[in-house]
Amino acid sequence: MWNQGIVQACSRTLESSSTLESLPVVRDDSKWFAVYTCSRHEKRVDQQLEMREIEHYLPLYRSQRKWSDGSRVTLDLPLFPGYLFVRIHRAERVRVLQVPGVLTVVGGTAGEPVALPAREIDALRSGLAERHAAPHPLLKVGERASIRSGAFAGMEGVVVRMKYSYRVVLTLNSIMQSFAVEVDSGELELLGSHSR
Repeated sequence: MWNQGIVQACSRTLESSSTLESLPVVRDDSKWFAVYTCSRHEKRVDQQLEMREIEHYLPLYRSQRKWSDGSRVTLDLPLFPGYLFVRIHRAERVRVLQVPGVLTVVGGTAGEPVALPAREIDALRSGLAERHAAPHPLLKVGERASIRSGAFAGMEGVVVRMKYSYRVVLTLNSIMQSFAVEVDSGELELLGSHSR
């Protein structure tokens, strides 16, 4: 009976508003944060976050491995070992920290969690489906270039030559992790030594 009263009240409210513009706008101020996990627990944490209905993203890449018996397998491995990303309100940090396998939400110098640019996460989500990517050691030297097209357009990284193709090593500075993305030389614009 109580629920029926709420439904009727909601119905009256919706009927009395003539347009959708009169309804209050719900602002979503949640942001992406990096989460540091126990070693080799990224996929378990991913499952736990899924069960708890916490929006998250675990970037994976495909790797061919050969076992000692000669058989070959394809594995989906974390692109950033030890890290995944959650989209939460800052106050929800405790919910994430309660997940088994989570060590911390990556923070700045004062220990407060540092939000990641949504553009970087969006580029990862769409770009990894389009291109082959693999982890790469963090580099400090080499030519810097900007990618001109595709999901990673505008992102800057270090150019590395791999046999017959080019790769650009992109770095997420907030978690000090890098990954390499295959690109055609025509997609690159060299930035020169004066760029960051």
